[in-house]
Amino acid sequence: MAKIKHNNFLDTVNEVFTDAKKQGVLHLYAEGDSFTGRKIRVKQKDLFHFGTTGYLGLEQDKRLKEAAMDAIYKYGTQFPLSKSYISNPLYRKLEEKVTQLYNAPVIITKNSTLGHLGVIPSVVNDGDAIILDHQVHWSVQSASNVLKTRSVPIEMIRHSHLGMLEDKIKKLSSKYKKIWYMADGVYSMYGDVAPINELMQLCNKYPQLHLYLDDVHGMSWAGRNGTGYVLSKLDELPDNVLLFGTLSKTFGASGAVAVCTDKKRYHKIKTFGGPLTFSAQLEPASVAAAIASVDIHLSPEIYMLQNELLERITLFNTLLANTDLPLVEQNNSPVFYIGTGMPITGYNFVNRLMKEGFFVNLGIFPAVPVKNTGVRITISRHNQAEEIKSLVDAMVYHYPKALEETYTTPDKVRIAFKLPILNEVPKKQIVEEFCIGYENTIQHIDKDEWNNLMGKQGAFDWDGLLFLENVFTKNERDENNWDFHYIIIKDEMNTPILATFFTYALWKEDMLAPISVSIKLEKIRKNDPYYLTSKVLGMGSPFTEGEHLYLDKSHPHWKLAMKQMLDKIEDLEQQCNSNWLVLRDFEHDDELSQLFHQQGFIKTVMPDSCQILDLYWKTMDEYPESLSTRSRKHFKKDIKPYEDHFKVVYNDGPNRKQIDQFYELYNNVNKHNLALNMFPLPKKLFTMMSQHPNWEFLTLYLKEAFNEGNSHVPVGVMFCYKNMGETYTPAFIGMNYNYTDEHQIYRQLLYQTIKRATKLGFKKIDFGMTASFEKKKVGATIIPKAAYIQAKDNFSIELMGVMENN
Repeated sequence: MAKIKHNNFLDTVNEVFTDAKKQGVLHLYAEGDSFTGRKIRVKQKDLFHFGTTGYLGLEQDKRLKEAAMDAIYKYGTQFPLSKSYISNPLYRKLEEKVTQLYNAPVIITKNSTLGHLGVIPSVVNDGDAIILDHQVHWSVQSASNVLKTRSVPIEMIRHSHLGMLEDKIKKLSSKYKKIWYMADGVYSMYGDVAPINELMQLCNKYPQLHLYLDDVHGMSWAGRNGTGYVLSKLDELPDNVLLFGTLSKTFGASGAVAVCTDKKRYHKIKTFGGPLTFSAQLEPASVAAAIASVDIHLSPEIYMLQNELLERITLFNTLLANTDLPLVEQNNSPVFYIGTGMPITGYNFVNRLMKEGFFVNLGIFPAVPVKNTGVRITISRHNQAEEIKSLVDAMVYHYPKALEETYTTPDKVRIAFKLPILNEVPKKQIVEEFCIGYENTIQHIDKDEWNNLMGKQGAFDWDGLLFLENVFTKNERDENNWDFHYIIIKDEMNTPILATFFTYALWKEDMLAPISVSIKLEKIRKNDPYYLTSKVLGMGSPFTEGEHLYLDKSHPHWKLAMKQMLDKIEDLEQQCNSNWLVLRDFEHDDELSQLFHQQGFIKTVMPDSCQILDLYWKTMDEYPESLSTRSRKHFKKDIKPYEDHFKVVYNDGPNRKQIDQFYELYNNVNKHNLALNMFPLPKKLFTMMSQHPNWEFLTLYLKEAFNEGNSHVPVGVMFCYKNMGETYTPAFIGMNYNYTDEHQIYRQLLYQTIKRATKLGFKKIDFGMTASFEKKKVGATIIPKAAYIQAKDNFSIELMGVMENN
């Protein structure tokens, strides 16, 4: 299998966050000598605070502050000893009161992240299985991943998709003792809630089903005695439900709480909960503040506080209902999400609101899909009616201006969030003088113009694309039928600024995933061939490789031309109903990278491109001198001695039998090459290659001395495209793996390709992607490439993350 480097997820997140930081909406510092909760000072300006998770405002309650200060004077700033040995004197009181609050056994943890890391490995046994909601909090997913080392299977379902959940339960029920479904009670971005009643019905139907519910965002503002949203639906906690609450956020103190009614399970967690045993215990001030907060929760006062918050939430909901602002989820939680679609629109909108005097949070990838960026607004008891009304007025005024300045529209945002559209009047072009040419066949584009812009590389000159259009149409299998879309943007002088083409085709979503993921998926696809496949609107095509975008960056309006192109493909995406949009084969370019991020794309690493950029030697005798000293040794040892093993045939008109042989060799390689996992190409392609003047088959036959009786059977083949006398393109390869090591077939194919291109007088060779180490040894320049992707949701990305090494 070819070895390629795969994208580091954290690198992607780093780029997204770095861009948001540059835009002034992330990694900010609060200022000032005091803090009341109603306002927050940022960049020397006091802003009304609509970003807190302290929904009831208890973190500013005088009783909690006095309790914390008293504990510090009595017990110090911390109690530096593991809780497994001895707890600070206030712990017993806190545990007793929280137990009274929930009417169930509890375990106090330092925070919810450490709590999940301690509890999940303790309660999930080796004979159990886990199903994650794909929007469950990162801390739950991270703790679950620890169990991969114990071979506990981890599955994932689309957010709150109960049909998919039941299918997973049926699949797992015959193999595993318990099936744990892990979800949030209230989700932190959109403020939507778990379908608790329906989940309990599934528990009744499937006794193996257990629920692990993280309700930290439902705490205090909902439920009897503020025990949270989940218990507001359940009343009592059953043995098959493990609940996580928080002592921070709305509770006003610090720490978290696991609630478990199963006595054996409780004892196991309490006795040894991994990091719960070894991590530091809560500071005395935090424990004392939590005790003061529990007292409020156990009193009738909590219902007064809940009602005061509900009045503010109701007011905000009522005001928003009288606007066209795209509220993604309407309910009675204190979390609201106004969609902006593209990150650049979100940056603009947040900065406008901050200048107007309001602090809000931006929801960005990976918490939400990149194109589902939006403004996350939280309502608390600190907020007064007048500033809530003023915030809505400010949003109504600034939202359309943010859209206009970032060249988007309300309906485009609504489509991204699957909200009802307003049927607005189509907007004008970004630059009136632009001429935006669009065609769905290369035959409608001037041949000379296309070749001047795009024609000197790969297999996508005018003739190459006409060939591909003819191949990938009217085929039996869906993956072999592609739609082609061509875009050329010119200025008022009819000078091209941009040219590109896209194909709409079925892809395997793991095309660039790690091999370990593709191996698992291919096992599933034996029974379900189209599992985790999607329609993709992708730059270039699954067949071609190279610079699929011509862009004149010296033109003063090149960025606007790019935006116009993105608008056009967004329209095409809606027409096609594609699940993914992919811009690919880009070299390092900070300006383009930032532009794509701001327009809702995330960057992912592609396999390196391998090219011999200049076939300057006149004869093959001179070729070794072009190599490095190390590569010359490799050539003399592993390539040149084997040349005499082969008869080399340049076949541009093979018969049917030979095509069958070539196709078998190609399939051998395709099945092995899971590092770039693609659908196999149709046999029709190879038949049509044999009839096309620009294609030839560079074929290796072992001589009789090395393959007695089978010297007429090919053992290796390069499928090569001859591009306008400029570029020789070995697009695909086929090999018989029974002979590869003994006769160095792959290396010989690379060398014979160079030899053929030199003889024909080509200027360069596009060796394509993968196997860059081998191609570098024969003189190829290795060029790192990246793609920018936009998905309708993060489910597939996160699912493949769960599958890796599972």
